[in-house]
Amino acid sequence: MGNTDPLTAPVLVVGLGRFGSAVARSLVRLGHDVLGVDEDAQLVQRFASEFTHVVSADTTDTEALRQIGAEQFDRAVVGIGTDIEASVLTVLSLVELGVSEVWAKAINAKHARILERVGATHVVRPESAMGERVAHMVTGAMIDYIEFDDGFSIARTRAPKLAAGRTLLESQLRARFGVTVVGVKRRGEDFTYARPETSIAASDELIVSGPTRKVETFCALRNE
Repeated sequence: MGNTDPLTAPVLVVGLGRFGSAVARSLVRLGHDVLGVDEDAQLVQRFASEFTHVVSADTTDTEALRQIGAEQFDRAVVGIGTDIEASVLTVLSLVELGVSEVWAKAINAKHARILERVGATHVVRPESAMGERVAHMVTGAMIDYIEFDDGFSIARTRAPKLAAGRTLLESQLRARFGVTVVGVKRRGEDFTYARPETSIAASDELIVSGPTRKVETFCALRNE
């Protein structure tokens, strides 16, 4: 299925537990055909009406994956979590079949490292990532938060008092704190991309990006 528009290309989803089924549902909503695969025949039957195609198969077996046409997919998601051996063997089989992008769920850091070594192109730790995100929001420093693998983060936060009533050029937030203000959201107004002459009000929300620690430090300034 190569040379297909990535915005509508079919996706293979292996493992139809909570994570895999949620990813598959979202892909269907976005207009993708989804082949859902799980070793549990009852689970497969449950999703027969939701996904484009579903099939029961042992995905640790490269030949079984070949028989369901896995090598025709450019992208696959491996949502197997608790059975680490099955997760790793499935990723290895997909890589051997030439699937160019393999997204895999990991349950811990060691699992993630193994998946990367056997060829997973993207490894996600949903529980860890969500825990980090919620922790930042619970503290009140951030309204929303995304951290990337390379120590880079984007956060939505309230403007600190030290920036209120000044333009970004005047407040020199990037020079002082090492973060970039990407945009500004004012109550009742549309989101605007930040420019040096953009003025910040005390009630504004800012979208900021930068190294994770610097973003965290900046967002903690909201009352200063």
